[in-house]
Amino acid sequence: MVRASGVLKSLDGTAALRGVSLTVRQGEVLAVTGPRGSGKTTLLGCLGGLLPVDDGEVWFAGRPLHSLPRTERERLRREHVGWVGSEPQLVPELTVRENAALPLLLAGAGRRAAYTAAAEWLERLDVAGCARLRPAELTQEQRQRVAVARALAPLPRLVLADDPTAPLHRDAGEQVLRVLGTAARSHGLTLVLALNDPGQARHADRSVALLDGALSEPAAPLAEAAAAAAAAPA
Repeated sequence: MVRASGVLKSLDGTAALRGVSLTVRQGEVLAVTGPRGSGKTTLLGCLGGLLPVDDGEVWFAGRPLHSLPRTERERLRREHVGWVGSEPQLVPELTVRENAALPLLLAGAGRRAAYTAAAEWLERLDVAGCARLRPAELTQEQRQRVAVARALAPLPRLVLADDPTAPLHRDAGEQVLRVLGTAARSHGLTLVLALNDPGQARHADRSVALLDGALSEPAAPLAEAAAAAAAAPA
């Protein structure tokens, strides 16, 4: 689904990604772990076509993001990529239901179909009762849940979640990660999670670590890593 090869990216003169190569299969849940400032947000931006690479290649569903014009990258992102950031960034003038349905409405879906899809994900994220409220009337935790519902409602081919549990308490964060993982596996979505807490990577099929803009260890299925650790002599 997504493949990066030798990606280099600098921001404000500082190297953010240093030759990153990575492949994410269709329907896979991948966790990218690392401390703040390691390049996780930049990597997600490049994988989703939000940021152009300085060098290297990024392929998305067979399309070369690295060589597409900006307008074409934006079209692919609107149609096929869902984004969850560490801040909700909801439209303040819209209700919760309208915010969650917004990507579908912008894509031309009928109002009834868009609201039905939005309602399903608001229910799964325990904020269905807030559907008629506006973001200012919600807690930060509720706003983040709405942002997750908005990303999932159109069932995009790729979901990029950049530290999605940052504004949430531990239990709420665990629920959001479970919803994201379940949605990806049940609907065949590809999910890339950028996580500051390596322990949360257990929600993924596979995990990689990013440090100072470079992969610091090879990608390995979590189940295989756990089995290897269990088999190791004491």
